[in-house]
Amino acid sequence: MTGVETLSDDDLSRYARHIVLKEVGGGGQMRLRAAHVVVIGAGGIGSPAIQYLAAAGIGRLTIVDDDRVDLSNLQRQTIYATADIGAAKAQAAAEAAQRLNPGIVAIAIASRADAGSVTRLIADADVVLDGCDNFATRLLVADACLAAQIPLVSAAVGQFDGQLATYRGWEPDKPCYRCFVGDAPDRDGVSCAEDGVLGPMAGVMGSLAALEVMRAITPFGEDSAGQLLMFDALALRSRTLRLPKDPGCPACSGRAR
Repeated sequence: MTGVETLSDDDLSRYARHIVLKEVGGGGQMRLRAAHVVVIGAGGIGSPAIQYLAAAGIGRLTIVDDDRVDLSNLQRQTIYATADIGAAKAQAAAEAAQRLNPGIVAIAIASRADAGSVTRLIADADVVLDGCDNFATRLLVADACLAAQIPLVSAAVGQFDGQLATYRGWEPDKPCYRCFVGDAPDRDGVSCAEDGVLGPMAGVMGSLAALEVMRAITPFGEDSAGQLLMFDALALRSRTLRLPKDPGCPACSGRAR
């Protein structure tokens, strides 16, 4: 993060409801303003997360997505409007974030994070939020975050269910993403088109993901890294499971410090 010395009068008004919280305050708001967050995927999870991160005053948002807005996206991806159909999601999301908060910088990367680009894309991030719908990309992003020791907030949603976790696997008592999924090979996931997803579920999980990003930048409350939050909309309940660190994990077992 880069230093930010003061908040302007407009900042004090815009973020007043944050600043009055003793757990955030002016210092926490300046940390948010100095932060760089990379969002992988501007779909169901990324759409609400980007809006809340922009509104919260995250200083720089890099939005990575190679898809284009489709009419079927609008049921849950609320950052887009009908007029955006056909536009690159990364660009449309970045423009929406800038309209929401002109005081931030939103950068569009209209390409997929792959083995050749992922390290560069996250190189100077303070936090990475992964909400992509591709398992192979999730593994690439998770491995890159672990290698760079960048906190990873990972969220997913399907049908009436969602899950969320924060990973800092280089720490001796915290698991990495592969501790959770195992040394899994690339596999095809079930798409929303095939399986369906309740629109507000994307909003719930994307908003919670934005909250976890903010907590990673300006720590408040209990540290949730190493826990998996699962939300069930059919029962309207959530539960939290502790994810153990796998001592034999090929990704993180030798990295703990």
